[in-house]
Amino acid sequence: MPKNVDEAERAATPEGPPRASAPRPRWWHPLAMLGPAFVASIAYVDPGNVAANLTSGAQYGYLLVWVLVLANLMAMLIQYQSAKLGIVTGRTLPEHVGARIRRWPRRAYWLQAELVAAATDIAEVIGGAIALNLLFGLPLVLGGLIVGVVSMGLLLVQSSRRQRTFEFVIIGMLAVIVVGFLAGTVVSPVSWPDAAAGLVPRFEGTGTVLLAASMLGATVMPHAIYLHSALARDRHHAEWARVAERTDFTAQDARPASPAAPTPAAPSDEAADPRRAADPRRAADPRRAADPRRAADPRRATDCVAADPRPHGADVSRLRTLLRATRTDVLIALLLAGVVNIAMLLLAAASLRGVAGTDTIPGAYDAIRAALGPVIATIFAIGLLASGLASTSVGAYAGSVIMKGLLTIRVPILLRRAVTLIPALAVLAAGIDPTWALVLSQVLLSVGIPFALIPLIRLTGDRRVMGGFVDRMPVRIAAWTVAALIVALNVVLIVLTLTGAG
Repeated sequence: MPKNVDEAERAATPEGPPRASAPRPRWWHPLAMLGPAFVASIAYVDPGNVAANLTSGAQYGYLLVWVLVLANLMAMLIQYQSAKLGIVTGRTLPEHVGARIRRWPRRAYWLQAELVAAATDIAEVIGGAIALNLLFGLPLVLGGLIVGVVSMGLLLVQSSRRQRTFEFVIIGMLAVIVVGFLAGTVVSPVSWPDAAAGLVPRFEGTGTVLLAASMLGATVMPHAIYLHSALARDRHHAEWARVAERTDFTAQDARPASPAAPTPAAPSDEAADPRRAADPRRAADPRRAADPRRAADPRRATDCVAADPRPHGADVSRLRTLLRATRTDVLIALLLAGVVNIAMLLLAAASLRGVAGTDTIPGAYDAIRAALGPVIATIFAIGLLASGLASTSVGAYAGSVIMKGLLTIRVPILLRRAVTLIPALAVLAAGIDPTWALVLSQVLLSVGIPFALIPLIRLTGDRRVMGGFVDRMPVRIAAWTVAALIVALNVVLIVLTLTGAG
């Protein structure tokens, strides 16, 4: 096994005669580490976000700009934590969860995660189908089928050995999304003083509370949390990505031993906490020595992951370099996604305020066409199409990561894409209002957020899992505050949506 990540990355490339190449400039190396966060950021510019942002701007103007700014800051923290978990431990979030719970609870956890992934996919396919309908007049069902087929083509380039290619494709589509959703702001009469006033947190009635809850609560997407840990792990630890392909994490702690730092067995409670080992009351307790169940219980062996400061053979300095690059990756990618979301709200506030019918994406498209002209409207629809195609591909990728980590079953990703396309096509064929279906999918996503977010924060705050890279207390406080706020707002969103209040 390679001794460090550099050797692993070289081992992952096809063998062949050495090729002479000019040395890379110094600025290239940190730039080459970027990418995973850009793939994850697609979740923040999906069709569901488009609908929420346009509705907010059209109905309330610049009032809720502060919600998007706050949501973006929260997303940066959470996505970095997910990437950090994958880089430091070499395991994805689903793999960690699967190694810590029994079979039936694990299957129940997988079921809710799969429902979340399915809800995500429905929203993305519907968004792409709406875009094709706006651009070419195609029926929604045919548009959804085309979106599914094109997403299969995008997924063909995805694998642990071709992840960089997949990242380039998704980044290219993200660029189309940026242009499509920013173009309107160039010609819109945005009132920048009013936009600045929108940075002050405030509400105007229950309608704004509901809309803010949907915007903020649906910002941290569960499938993006699961996925980012895999994206970062597979990108920066090529050898471990291949080991993970054939490892059952739900049965054992199968971390490959590093020649430089062999992985110890899972520690006992006393080994993990010196204060517990030094407690004379625990040492004198005869029940502890007499109870063979404590030593034989396999759950106790998998409840902890040994704190290995050099997982995958990578030394501490290498891991610190990767984490610095990941912070930059997350900052740039989510800052870009945040700018796009804010731009959509500003566009709607400047050009669609008070216009009837803008509570749906087709209605917003018609209003943009009437206010800003057919060119801007067409560019907007192209951005929406790119959003649907990219986000549905990323969603299928996330579902594959979830299934592998929790059930240790690897379904070919194209087969999975074909199967998960069926519910979205059924929704479109049933004649259900697309915008209403988007709203319901966001509610289901909200239900799944705590199941992804709370385990993530617990894992990155556990020294037995993270070793010397465990979260410091200020980060833990910030993360738990974010989690509490997101969960509370999602409860508000669900209650208000189901009761029809607001």
